[in-house]
Amino acid sequence: MATTPIRIGLIHATMNSVQPIHAAFREQAPHVTLLNFMDEGLIFELNETGVITPAMIRRLIALIERAEESGVDGILLTCSSFSPYVTQIKKLFSTPVVSADTSMLEYSVEVAERIGVIATVGTAGPITTQQLKEIAALRGKSIEVQTVVITDAFFALQNGDVATHDGRIHQKIEELSESCDVILLAQMSMARALRTINKEMKKPVLTSPEISIRTILNLLA
Repeated sequence: MATTPIRIGLIHATMNSVQPIHAAFREQAPHVTLLNFMDEGLIFELNETGVITPAMIRRLIALIERAEESGVDGILLTCSSFSPYVTQIKKLFSTPVVSADTSMLEYSVEVAERIGVIATVGTAGPITTQQLKEIAALRGKSIEVQTVVITDAFFALQNGDVATHDGRIHQKIEELSESCDVILLAQMSMARALRTINKEMKKPVLTSPEISIRTILNLLA
């Protein structure tokens, strides 16, 4: 029996998130049609100022509006820096809106007490840390979060130096593995680093593409 085609709108603030989420969809849900909506200026402004402004939120909402107007069944935001605003933003739309990293954060709180966070965008580390603590508080669970931010890795990736980007992440995974039960890569663009690591990882390392796909497809089902 034929299944109804599914179209999902992807909201990006950087080109670096496109390949990881597309690769994950090809592997897990190749039947899904993906539509991309991009505003790279958001991540550049965020890196320069370190502040999410009302104007930036309005630009993000405009992208989501374009996705909904395109007739998608669901909308997935791939930039973790804007995740704290999704709870309020999604109330504006009839189409389901999901933040890529929310399910990953909830899962990590469920399975671990000592959580390591690696981010390459300055705001993503503190935002992810705060969300983890809020999720833990709602569940009445005590956690320890150790966060490292390596902005040089982000700029290396922007300049096409993938070896430096991946290597810096590998280094921090190794360091956090000594003291953490699980390690999170805060941004979707970082997932590529797991494909180039050349040694067995001591602790689980979570990325958002795979978990977010399961979340949005379950929601649509």
